Parts: sequence; structure tokens; C-alpha cells
Amino acid sequence: MFTFDYIIVGAGAAGLHLSMAMKRNGLLNKKKLLIIEPSTKNSDDKTWCFWEKKSGLWDDFITKSWSKGELRANKESIEFDLDKYKYKMLRSIDFYKACKNQILEDENIEWVQEKVIDYRETNKEVIVKTNTNSYNTELMFDSRISPEFYKPNNSIHIHQHFKGWYIKTEENTFDNELFTMMDFDIKDQNTTSFTYVLPINRKEALVEFTYFSPDIVSDETYNRHLKKYLEHIKINNYQVVSEEKGVIPMSSFDFDNFQSKRIYKIGTAAGWVKASTGYAFKNCERKSEEIVNCLLNNKNLSDLKKPLKYKHYDKMFLDVLKSRNDFGEELFYRMYKKNPIERIFRFLDEESSFSEDFKIILSLNSKPFHQAFIRHLKRGFKTN
Repeated sequence: MFTFDYIIVGAGAAGLHLSMAMKRNGLLNKKKLLIIEPSTKNSDDKTWCFWEKKSGLWDDFITKSWSKGELRANKESIEFDLDKYKYKMLRSIDFYKACKNQILEDENIEWVQEKVIDYRETNKEVIVKTNTNSYNTELMFDSRISPEFYKPNNSIHIHQHFKGWYIKTEENTFDNELFTMMDFDIKDQNTTSFTYVLPINRKEALVEFTYFSPDIVSDETYNRHLKKYLEHIKINNYQVVSEEKGVIPMSSFDFDNFQSKRIYKIGTAAGWVKASTGYAFKNCERKSEEIVNCLLNNKNLSDLKKPLKYKHYDKMFLDVLKSRNDFGEELFYRMYKKNPIERIFRFLDEESSFSEDFKIILSLNSKPFHQAFIRHLKRGFKTN
């Protein structure tokens, strides 16, 4: 049996962010880390986007960044200048390569392409069994979602699900200085659905049709709406260079209840996906830094819990989308119409003051939101 100080199960965004934070902050100077990942992580399987102020850790690897954006809803275009922020696009293959190159040259980190099939936690250690080996560690970070998440419970569950086309046009078509956060001009009836457009240059863009809804749709449904949207913006001659699809859980499930002394959930399994938006990449970076700071200062990881107020906000937002899935366009319209983008970003980053929270919530004032608040009140403001 091989012994490591730390084991990370899964080399997705959360696992790699945590590995890099450990390395960057000197946690591994005298300690050993094992990363267990069943795949090669050599494919460009997704695109991450995030906002941040000025420069960031991944600027050398981003595909494109924007200083301006727009939201189209209720037949109106709301353009916003990001001011101190940049909205950045990072392809997963570039992130994987950047992390792997640094990880594989570190003698204190070992990466194995194996699958965890069993584990056992004791008072002193975690014993991890893979398809080929056994390992033990004092602390395991696990990115696999708990089976309890999929069982019937009182949580609100919807999905952010989407299909995107990387397209190339024959002529200069796109304004590559402006990205489209949400365009509700083309939507699936009675759902919160919209198109997301990331222009890389004048002739290339990622165009995604996205739902925030309880039910997944067929591949043909995505294709139909993508074609319809491109026709709507008068793009007829284009080549689909590549495709990507995804399903991101948006849930009020209380992930904090599934942490233990020696097994700490990370990523989607820890609720690092923002429940009301589906954004996760930058949050994985922040949470990883918090974990490493705790380990360096011998603090208890159990103290790292999501602020309670944001659990309530997310649950009410999800409640509205669950009960009135057609109302998402109106909610996002009100949010972006009545608030500066910096306030919105701070709110979504869970860094806002109560004064900013109040202004955001006031802007969402509507009958469906009132009804969600009353339901939340009747449940005793439970967050799961």
C-alpha cells in the first residue's frame, strides 16, 4: 500500500485548481500529493467562462476576453461595460495542459490514471482502493457527487443544460468586442431558455442554446433552436467546426452535510457550482485557496461553509424557476436592467453587502418571487 499526505480524486476544474493551489502556496514542499483520475484529460471537452478584475492566474491561456457584454430580453438589448472586470473564455484543453505540465514536473505530486472503486475512512486515515492499487492518506479530497444527491429529497433541483456550436462564417459577422450573456429572442416556449454567444473574432464564435429547466431535451431540439437563432441573426453561410454539450446541476441540496473529518468533497460534489447560475470555474479557484489556507494554518476545514444568506437567495431563485420556468427571462431582465454589472457580479460571487443584496432582491420584485418567499417562509427558511 502506498502512502500520501493528500489524495485528490478527480482532475477536473476543482481537482486541478486545488492541486495548483497546494503547489503554488508551498503546501507540498515537504508533503506528497496523489491525483487519481481515470481519463487522460487530453480532450477539449468543455469551455469555461468567468469574470474577474484585471489580470488573473490563467491569462496566458485564455482564448478570448471581453470588456463589454449584452443581455437581450423582453425585446430590448441591455448593453453593459464591465468597467474593472473582464469576462474571460478558457478552453478546457488549455487549462488541462497548463496544470499537467506543472504537476508532472513536481516530484512531490504523483498522477495515476486509475479509477477509485472503494474507500474506507477510519479515525486515523482513509484507505483508497482503485482498479489496480491501494493507497492510504490522512486527508482525501473527493470530487465525486454523493449518491444521496440523486435520491428523492426536499431539495429543489433543476438543470443548466446546453449544446454549443463553434462556428466559422465566410464573412465578417460578429462584433468580437462584445459577448452576449443571454439572448431570449429565440426560446423554447414556457421554459427559461436562451442563446449565449462568445465571438472569438469577426468570423468565429461559440454559440450555445441553453436551458435552466427541470427536464433535459433531445439533441434535435438543441439543433433546431441553434439553427433558428443563426437564421434570426441572419447568419446563413457557416461551418460547424466542433460541438459541445453539458448538463450542470442547479440545486439547493445541502452539500455541507456530506463532509467528514478525513474526506472533504470538492467541486460540484461540494456545491461549488453557483446554484442560481451554474458558474463554477472561478469559485473552484477561490475555494481551493481557502482550503490551502486552512491547511497551512492548521484550521478546521469544517469551518468552510457557504454563507447562509446566499443559500436562501439561491433557493428562492431556484424555487421561482421550478414553479414558473417561463419566468426566467423576466427575472434576468429585471436584474440586468436595474443593477450595475459590478453589483451583479459581486452578488453572484457571494461578496456583496446586505445593502447590495437588498437592491438586487428589490429589483426582482414580482408575484412569483413573492410566492417563492412565502413558500420558503412556511418551510421555516430551511436551506435544503
